[in-house]
Amino acid sequence: MTSEKAKKAKAAAQEYTAKQITVLEGLEPVRKRPGMYVGNTASEGLHHLVWEVVDNSIDEAMAGRCDKIEVALLANGAVSVEDNGAGIPVDLHKQHKKSALELVLTKLHAGGKFGEGGYKVSGGLHGVGVSVVNALSEWTRAEVKRESKLWLQEYDRGKPRKKVQSVDKASGTGTKITFKPDAQIFTVLDFNLATILDHLRQQAYLTKGVKIVVNDEREAKNKTTYQFYFEGGIASYVSYLNHHVEPKHDNIFYVEKQESDTTVEVALQYTNEYKENIFAFANNILNPEGGMHLVGFRTALTRSLNNYARKQGYFKEKDENLSGEDSREGLTAVISIKITNPQFEGQTKAKLGNAEVKPIVDGIIYDSLNTWLEEHPKDAEAIIGKCILAQKARVAARAARETVLRKGALEGLTLPGKLADCSTRDASKSELFIVEGDSAGGSAKQGRNREFQAILPLRGKILNVEKARIDKLLTNNELKALVIAMGTNIGEMFEIEKLRYDRIILMTDADVDGSHIRTLLLTLFYRYFPEVIRQNHLYIAQPPLYSVKKGKEFTWLYSDLELDDYRKKNKISDEIIENIEPESEMPATTAPEEPAEEKTEKSPRLMIQRYKGLGEMNPEQLWETTMDPQKRILKLVAIEDATKADEVFDILMGSEVGPRKQFIHAHAKSVKNLDI
Repeated sequence: MTSEKAKKAKAAAQEYTAKQITVLEGLEPVRKRPGMYVGNTASEGLHHLVWEVVDNSIDEAMAGRCDKIEVALLANGAVSVEDNGAGIPVDLHKQHKKSALELVLTKLHAGGKFGEGGYKVSGGLHGVGVSVVNALSEWTRAEVKRESKLWLQEYDRGKPRKKVQSVDKASGTGTKITFKPDAQIFTVLDFNLATILDHLRQQAYLTKGVKIVVNDEREAKNKTTYQFYFEGGIASYVSYLNHHVEPKHDNIFYVEKQESDTTVEVALQYTNEYKENIFAFANNILNPEGGMHLVGFRTALTRSLNNYARKQGYFKEKDENLSGEDSREGLTAVISIKITNPQFEGQTKAKLGNAEVKPIVDGIIYDSLNTWLEEHPKDAEAIIGKCILAQKARVAARAARETVLRKGALEGLTLPGKLADCSTRDASKSELFIVEGDSAGGSAKQGRNREFQAILPLRGKILNVEKARIDKLLTNNELKALVIAMGTNIGEMFEIEKLRYDRIILMTDADVDGSHIRTLLLTLFYRYFPEVIRQNHLYIAQPPLYSVKKGKEFTWLYSDLELDDYRKKNKISDEIIENIEPESEMPATTAPEEPAEEKTEKSPRLMIQRYKGLGEMNPEQLWETTMDPQKRILKLVAIEDATKADEVFDILMGSEVGPRKQFIHAHAKSVKNLDI
């Protein structure tokens, strides 16, 4: 280090003193870094505020102190959540000399979920829930009914206006929290009713016997009320999840038992589908990555089915047992456990880590399922028959993998001939465009940046994997080429670490056929490569729908709505519009000069070209509009609601015609760019 650098470093060290240390008190850290507490400041974070308050009421219900929760979306943009639980305590806290209500609303990690005697089971473990809501709201009002009185405290951005005070007499007990999200924090302030209903319906299934009411009061003339109450609990949930598919057997297996401090509740039913559909919850919190309760369930399920199959003579002595994969094909199951001290892995509580849960769930499911199979021989026969067919398909798929997806091919030694690969071998910098048709593929290959962009053209509509097992998938040439190009393998041999491209981009035409092919590809990724979606590797390209030339001005428009806006903005009437055929080639960047003699004071003609296919663009146009990282529009494919996504794929791509017809009728009016 030079003497000059050393002097600067010494001076900087001397300046870094206690004065530079910032201490954020109370709820300041929440307002400073809201994303750490609610995920983000967009729609997800906005709705997370509601979940945090509702979770407290659900905890009251799980403690047996509440049987009704009422949520209201108010006209002024606020939300209220009211329950008939015990009510947040209002007496003075000995240590802090403040009302317990004020501490709960204004202090992080203050609540009844840390010490003894508050809650045996709860979902809001960190004790930051309602205080975070208070911190991120323009104003909050807390009303508590206790001791025959109504207690009140109001807050502005987390700071109390006055002390907690009794304002009226009251009968019964309960808590009502009303809050208005802060526009200084959130970029989105409109609550989505469908999102709220889906979440609260799920909570009602998981907490049987509790009634959840949702009132949408945002429009005075159009107030609506929704009620959820499921005495059957998660057995009703399984029935709901399977309502659009054909069940393999009539009776739903259901068990609820308690061992030590752990309550295990499981419901399952098989369908004629090929995928497994399992949802695991701990204290009403969805664990998308599973955990020890899921491991225990899977082990017991496979063991129990093999035990019954051998006992009833479905297998000969030398026959291979059912694998875990065989036993779960077509299975819909909900696993819900209530545990005193859950240990979640990760901030999002995606995985349950309590090792002691595994043997408890394993033992309860194994014993209960064995008994159920004996008592329901017809259902048992249907289930075992389904599993044996799955086993045969697995053996066929294994053979297909061995012949099709050779080790050398997956390591990039024998990539498919139709793949135009990129030159870089750095997966973090490369991207794969999956393109519809040879024509568009040719334009994409010529227009791309060969350094980091690879092109894989697909011919025609690929196999609908919703209606086919993996062995059929691996005999389809188009899908086989895609699996080899990606490098991850598939099924039980899938490895996300071997993905050869950081971005997989679906680039299809803007017409009905293109939309269908894109849906088929999305179905493939959702069913067989969900981790590619979860780790943000899958995108959809947005090619323009129109090119517009007005005089010397040249514009790309990506939807009918953009075209309408363009016409209104430029005050363009139908009289000056000239539609040109796709074969008429237009320049990719600037429009050609108009001959001098044609320049007049009249309004210029508006020439519109509608692109129904990517093949109608020349390579330069395709690069400029759809492939250039500096100018293109890409949509990230994400799974916000796994249950809803699963249902939509089942309806649109499954074998049942009725639900699909109903879905089309319900959503026909919302279709954009319909190509008839």
